[in-house]
Amino acid sequence: MPDPAQRLPLGRTGLTVSRLGVGGTPFGNLFRPITNADLTAAFERAWARGLRFFDTAPQYGGGLSEQRLGRLLAGKPRGDYVLSSKVGKRLAPTADGRAPDGIFAHGSAFEVWYDYSYDGALRSIEESLERLGLDRLDLVLIHDVNRKYHGDKVWEVFAEARDGACRALSRLREEGVIAGYGPANRELDVNLRFVAETDMDCMMLPSRFTLLDRSAGDELLPRCLDKGIGVLLAGAFDSGILATGPVAGATYGYAAADAAMLARVHRLQTACELAGVALPAAALQFPFRHPCIASVVTGMSTAGEVDANLGFMADRVPDDLWPRLI
Repeated sequence: MPDPAQRLPLGRTGLTVSRLGVGGTPFGNLFRPITNADLTAAFERAWARGLRFFDTAPQYGGGLSEQRLGRLLAGKPRGDYVLSSKVGKRLAPTADGRAPDGIFAHGSAFEVWYDYSYDGALRSIEESLERLGLDRLDLVLIHDVNRKYHGDKVWEVFAEARDGACRALSRLREEGVIAGYGPANRELDVNLRFVAETDMDCMMLPSRFTLLDRSAGDELLPRCLDKGIGVLLAGAFDSGILATGPVAGATYGYAAADAAMLARVHRLQTACELAGVALPAAALQFPFRHPCIASVVTGMSTAGEVDANLGFMADRVPDDLWPRLI
């Protein structure tokens, strides 16, 4: 029964982060417009319950997430929370002055362009701080050096990030401007090269140590543990299916789940029900079975979603259930 407000050390950064972290995608209107009132209620509920790690990125709603989150954090003591944003995806105004189509609904009229260079990382941080209206970031994450966005050029982009952004972020860390940096990326081979070839402190890892995908446990997480690299686990619900269960329209990997996946999740859900445990509770608590994971980060767009996730974290999951969740 992990306490969601408990603050755990994040690797060698010197920071502590709440076990349950607040993800910034809803602040950018992920998939649907989300009102300021709902987001304010969600934020204030999370704060009242002791959640103190907040993550955002320029990409989320074309800067909208940073703007909204910054306004909400502005009234909070700066030393009481940990904030991360990302570099690698900078923003430029759209040619037609309209928000681009995509997964963020009614975002700002900016589109992403990629820049993993030394100067690009520094400028990206300045731009993020301007949108946030805050004076510093605690963590900076290098966003999506992966094949989804870069295809066959992924290793060229990795080299640019290693020799550019990582060098800039190492300098900022040495100067005490930030506490740590690392990739935010789900591709294991790319992350292993970041671990081997950079002086990173932490990592945001989406969907690679969940009930449905434990592949990071084979090599990546043990290497992080050996090097004192803290891990922030995102995507514990695997884009939705571990929250909704195997219902019609359930999504896995941000696409409709196929019959095999629905059947697999049905088996997990049945095992949980026999043990008196909600499937989302097992999904949120599973990542903490690895000692280098300090926080599970999830988006919460209403106070009700915050309450639900806090409840799932508080549910008792019997030790003998875990071996049956395969």
